[in-house]
Amino acid sequence: MVPDGPDGGVMRAALLSDPVDGLDEALAAVDAFDRALVGGLLRPRPVQTAGLTELAEAVAGTPLASRAAEAAGRTEAGAAGEDDFIALAAARTALLGSVHDALVARIDEATGRTRGEQTAPAVPADRRTANLPAAARSWLSDLARAGWQGIDHELVSGAAQVVSAMLPDPALRRPATLLDGFAAELAASCPGAATERIPVRRWADLWSRAMLLTLPGAIEVPVSATATGRLLPLGVDVHEHATAAQAQVHAVFEPADGTAPRLVRAAVSAPKPDTVVEAGVWQLLRPHMALLAAVSEGRSMDLSGMPVTAEGDLIWNDEQARPGGPADAFATARVALAAAEVPAAAPLDRHPARIAEPVFLEGYTVREEGGTLRFEAAGHPVTVETDRAPAAGPLTPQAVRESSACIGLLRWDAGAFTVQPLAVETTVRRKTVAVHGGGWAGGTADKAGARAEKAATDAVRVLRERAGRLLRT
Repeated sequence: MVPDGPDGGVMRAALLSDPVDGLDEALAAVDAFDRALVGGLLRPRPVQTAGLTELAEAVAGTPLASRAAEAAGRTEAGAAGEDDFIALAAARTALLGSVHDALVARIDEATGRTRGEQTAPAVPADRRTANLPAAARSWLSDLARAGWQGIDHELVSGAAQVVSAMLPDPALRRPATLLDGFAAELAASCPGAATERIPVRRWADLWSRAMLLTLPGAIEVPVSATATGRLLPLGVDVHEHATAAQAQVHAVFEPADGTAPRLVRAAVSAPKPDTVVEAGVWQLLRPHMALLAAVSEGRSMDLSGMPVTAEGDLIWNDEQARPGGPADAFATARVALAAAEVPAAAPLDRHPARIAEPVFLEGYTVREEGGTLRFEAAGHPVTVETDRAPAAGPLTPQAVRESSACIGLLRWDAGAFTVQPLAVETTVRRKTVAVHGGGWAGGTADKAGARAEKAATDAVRVLRERAGRLLRT
């Protein structure tokens, strides 16, 4: 189903549906703590204290054991402080990290890939802005005490001043953006007591991640090396929100020194008004990354000294890249993907929701039941997430249904592995045609794409004219 080596082996798809030892127990402990956060930790009730105890017991035997037990005890007594909430957030994050590690180990076993080892380098903290992260932790601690059912507009609005002070500082923009989005979600659900459906796992994820990202050194992403060689794009994953958009290019990098190829990512982000949607996002992103044009044209990129982190993220700079020769993504997937080494995830990025492993699938049968699409090979189905395909591209659910091969991202969601298509091969008039989700990234002559581009251009032009008039008045 998926080549796992240059000799043509196939992925052992059955392993993706087999249970993972200890996974259910770890997630149950996380869920117990998350339920405790719903009612708040100021005066926890017995059902909440049980959740705290379960979380502490789940990390027994680890370096966090004593600290988590102390924090759980003080929280159960209603005497928790900021340090206790940090310890509980760390225990929760460690449990989800163990789930992440077990899942990627299963992926490596199924595909035969090798994975790099993660190290956590010591990063000196910037004491000049230490007061702002401390203020953020204070607000997050107040949220934990109130719980999701206890939030109100006065409590949630307390984040605004902190976020406004953090955003201008590039070193703090990452946690500031997280806090800003988190506060916006909470504000939309105020008062919490009247909220019918609370996204328990999501808000606990955002809370614990924000708490840890405000710690000294946590937001630093040190560059570990530079990349010189050939970059072979596989596909583009588009993340679009009301006020921001990001394109993340997944690729195979072949070093010029002849060492083993490895998987890398290159991302570009831009703020946007909520009226710019679909193909319009490319107009915001293109000026910042020449790689998007290479993806559309089916070309490689030659890199020279491009900074890259240990996690495989290229710190993109157009001046350190130039267009290379033709590079068909499906040829790359068939020949080079299986042998590429996978970088290890950063410690705080070890979360099941962040799993996105490029894979190549072919020889499958497409089945659809109850609106759910699946690729099935040798009796082993994998659910296909067609709703993740970007609206800003030609990859449609119909193209996926009619496909014979697929480049996608293997993800884990709701207790099962799924595939998010990035590109597919399908047959049009007896010819095999490749359809890419990022096919319009660098511009297109495709009729549907040209119409979408024109509509987006008109919308962007109107917005720029209005903005210009506002600035002149």
